[in-house]
This record gives sequence, C-alpha cells and structure tokens, in this order.
Amino acid sequence: MIQRVLFFILSVIIGLPAFAVEKQVYLLEINDEIGAMTWQHTRRACQEAKESGADILLLHLNTYGGTVEHADSIRTSLLNFPCPVIAFIDNNAASAGALIALACDSVYMRPGASMGAATVVNQNAEAMPDKYQSYMRAMMRATAESHGKTIVNDDTVWVRDPLIAEAMVDPRVVVPGLIDSTKVLTFTSQEAIKWGYCEGEATSIEDVLDKCGATDYEITQFEATWIDWLIGFFSNPAVQAVLIMLIVWGLYFELHSPGMGFPSAIAITSAVLYFLPLYITGIASSWIIILFVVGLILLVFEIFVIPGQGVVGILGAIAMFAALVGGLLEGTSPSEIEMSDLFRALAIVGSGTVLAVILIFYLTSSRFGPKFVRKHSELQASQLVEDGYIGVDLTPAQHIGKTAKAVTDMRLGGKIEIEGEIYDAVSISEFITAGTKVKVVKYENSQLYVTINE
Repeated sequence: MIQRVLFFILSVIIGLPAFAVEKQVYLLEINDEIGAMTWQHTRRACQEAKESGADILLLHLNTYGGTVEHADSIRTSLLNFPCPVIAFIDNNAASAGALIALACDSVYMRPGASMGAATVVNQNAEAMPDKYQSYMRAMMRATAESHGKTIVNDDTVWVRDPLIAEAMVDPRVVVPGLIDSTKVLTFTSQEAIKWGYCEGEATSIEDVLDKCGATDYEITQFEATWIDWLIGFFSNPAVQAVLIMLIVWGLYFELHSPGMGFPSAIAITSAVLYFLPLYITGIASSWIIILFVVGLILLVFEIFVIPGQGVVGILGAIAMFAALVGGLLEGTSPSEIEMSDLFRALAIVGSGTVLAVILIFYLTSSRFGPKFVRKHSELQASQLVEDGYIGVDLTPAQHIGKTAKAVTDMRLGGKIEIEGEIYDAVSISEFITAGTKVKVVKYENSQLYVTINE
C-alpha cells in the first residue's frame, strides 16, 4: 500500500510540467505615428485580448509620437486594462509614445533605445503655448502617479516619480541629480532603469517575456483588417474636417438646385462616412445620428414648406451642428466631457465649415463660377436664327397709343401706315374703310391691334 502511494506521488511530481499553466500573450505592434488609426487598432486589440482571456498585453513600441488626443485615449485604455500591460521599446518612445509607455505596468527597453521628449509641438516642431504644455504635464504626472508608491529602505517613494514625468514635457522642471531647468528630459535605457522608469533591458519579445517570468506562453498577434484601416482613416481629424466641408457644400448647392442630384449625393455620402466610423467605435450614439437627421428635415421643411419663417431653419442648423460636434465627443454624459475634447470637436467642425464657405465662395465667384457651377445651372448655348430658332420682334410694340391710317379696307385684318411705315394690323371694332384714322391699342402675338380713332 505504501509503495503504491509513493508511486502515485512520484508520478504526479514527474508529470507537473505537463500541467503547467500556459500564459496567453496578446501582442500589439505600434510602430507608426500615433493617430486615429493607432487608436482604432489599440481599441480593438484591447477588446480582443479581453475576449480571448489573455494574461498579458504586450506592446511592441517604436514611434516618434503623434497626436495628444489619440495618445490620451490609448493611455486610458491601457490604464484600465484588467491584465498586466508590458511595453517593449524597441528603439523610440518619444512624445506621445512616452505617454503610452508610461501607462504600461512594466517597461523594457532595447539597449540604445530612448524614451521622453513629450513637449507638445505644432506641425513646424515649435512648442505650443503653455496651456497645452500644462495639460500634457498634468496627464504625464497623473499617469506616473497611477503606478502608486512602494517602500524603499523604510521610505515611501513613487514607483514612477511624477516630477520626472513632468520634466519630459517642460524644460523648466528641475529634477535634482538628473536634469536642470534648460532641457527637456529624454531617457536612455540605462538612465530609465536607474530612475525607475524601466524594469530592464531586452533584445527581443521572447527576452522580455523571459525576464517577466513567462516561460511557457502562446503569443497571439493583432492583425489589422481593411475595416480597421478605413475606420482609422475616416477618424482622422483632417479627413473629418473635409467630410464636414463636403456636407455643407452639398447641402448648399442642393438647396439652390433641388432634385436629389450630384450635390445631395456628395452630402449624404460624406455624412455616412463621417458618422459610421464614430458609431462603430462607440463614440457616437444613435441619438447623435437621429439629431442630425432631424436637423436636416427641419432645414428642408424651412426651405420648401414654410419659407421665410426662419425659426425652423435655424433650429435645424443648430441641431445638425450639435450632432456634428457631439459625434466627436466620447461619452454621452456632459460630466464626462473634457474641455479639451470639446475644443477639439469645435475646431474640427468649425474648420470644416470655414473650408465649405471658402469653397462655395470660390465656386460661385465670377472668375471660376462660369467654368464650373454656372455650366451646370445656366443655359450656355445661343439660339441662333441660322440654327432654326425664330425670335419675336418687339419693335412694333412702341407704336401702342399712336394714331395711324388704314391703307386698305380692314375686314378684321388689313394694313396700316405709321410714320411712313406699313404694318399688318387687326381691327378689334367694326369694318374699317381705307383712309380712316385708327389708333393702335395693343401688340400681342406679333400682331398690332387697332380701333377707329374718335
């Protein structure tokens, strides 16, 4: 009996590796500029990782940065992800990339890699005004603070020092022993390890997982579909502004030449491309789209049913504008809306509207209009006599009210003389003999009408 028990225990011990738990690793590559497409990919990757029961979400980072608003959305998703998030900085995690790396639970860097330089700049690489830097400083600081504190030599210290995060944004921030007040902070791998912003160096994905203690794992890599690329493309702020421009342009020209023509097709297609990605990603709710349609109906009602009232048309325009702005705001509760998000949405819709006004003015101008708009809205061909067209001569109408003389007897029709000129005429009274003075009373259907001059 004892031998059997010992044999069973030995069999279990030997068989333990066969029952070892395999880690499910979900891998997301971020190696492009941070933007709408990156956010769409990250959003779907996080969703798929949750649904597949992943134990680790691994980000393979190599980016010089991108737009702050999309980096902030990615940061929020990573901070709220239920499983450990690990970042492997393969070469660069600059600007918005540094914010994303900072949101991860663990960071590993390839030797020679760098992380930092998160100052907000414009397209000319010039630093934006301080209000933008202030927002970025607060976002970096809050992200660092989210990692909490730890005990080191009986002292409570931050796991990620928030002051260092601010120094990556603002050159005025001083971190004693690290950087003075004249430079924006960028870490090398060794510096990041020393100051607690990196857990260690690694040379590959496998090396990262090995250093994390994952010896038995299965990697599932995110694969973007063509739908993801389209949604990311049409979620780009510049593309959204162009779509708004086409919506306004199409509505304007359709209302000036009604009949569901080319302008209305452009407006409808642009509206679909504008709202559909927002609806699919969950940013725009159904009521936003309904509000836009109601606004459009009110505007059409004002134009065709009760023109001149103004109130209904104004309400329709306000509803459409509110829907365009609301579609860009994530969340339906006013308390959830950040002022920066509101300003961004207003900037996109406003710039699209301004572009539409400029385009409308340009296309209807005297210089360009006849070549484009008037070609489709005005009669361009001349109706020439040699082509068979006959015009109506209105010259005889100038004789209305004048006195004339019947040249022939007028049994209704006959001839009269006016100022030495002979004209055909019709009597609207009794029979008129030749030589009788008559008066021209009207000119209709290319014919003079006379009566006896009393």
